[in-house]
Amino acid sequence: MTETALQRRLDAAIEVATAAGGLALRLRPPPGAPVAQLKGTQDWLTEADGAVETFIAERLAALFPEDGFQGEETGKGRSGTLRWVVDPIDGTSNYARGSNRFCVSLGLIEARTSLAGVLVAPALGEVFAARRGGGATLNGAPIHAATTTDLSRAMVECGWSHRRPNAAFYRVVQGAMDAGASLRAGGSGALGLADVAAGRIDAYVELHINLWDVAAAIAILNEAGARVSPFMEGNGLADGNSIFAAAPGIADALALATGFAAP
Repeated sequence: MTETALQRRLDAAIEVATAAGGLALRLRPPPGAPVAQLKGTQDWLTEADGAVETFIAERLAALFPEDGFQGEETGKGRSGTLRWVVDPIDGTSNYARGSNRFCVSLGLIEARTSLAGVLVAPALGEVFAARRGGGATLNGAPIHAATTTDLSRAMVECGWSHRRPNAAFYRVVQGAMDAGASLRAGGSGALGLADVAAGRIDAYVELHINLWDVAAAIAILNEAGARVSPFMEGNGLADGNSIFAAAPGIADALALATGFAAP
């Protein structure tokens, strides 16, 4: 794919994801108990998920009918050499309670390669974007992974998934804490990864996460200079995988402490 064609898709993705974020914001429930259904343990689904995904699918089909499409809620809707991978609302548990920490995630992949990604957090007023070879930005300004080199000064987010035993999660958390890291949990894997790219935190680790959660963020992380595990290897595209993303200066030490393979 030419640089011009990829930039055209990135520009369109920013426009579509921003409009989708506006729709999600208008449909967001008020603060309080979750306004959603449970698909599984702490796996929420709101009415807005379907509406936002349908909006994105229709817009992309009109703009790039030759491209494939995969959404969290509807699965693979079209086939193509290039594939748009969409999480209509990442951080649904936050969104369902009226929280601001959620985003629309729109990534473009080719086979096992992440080409471009856009994350729009409408309630936070933030747009993360990147394309291969073009750098990563937040609201148009360049971003880079942190320069932290001491794990005892690092801030790490540990994502939780019911798809892995709690004991395995405890080992990761314990390892990070024993190494002196400060822990965070924000409820949105995509935004946690974006925070690594922006240098707001030093690492995000999770034992199992799905393609739609990371398809956009991986492109942003790569262009921001973070160290990122090879998520798309093995069965990552179909079944999900673990994710390890870290500032270069603490990646090896954190991987050793938490039991991840250093990327």
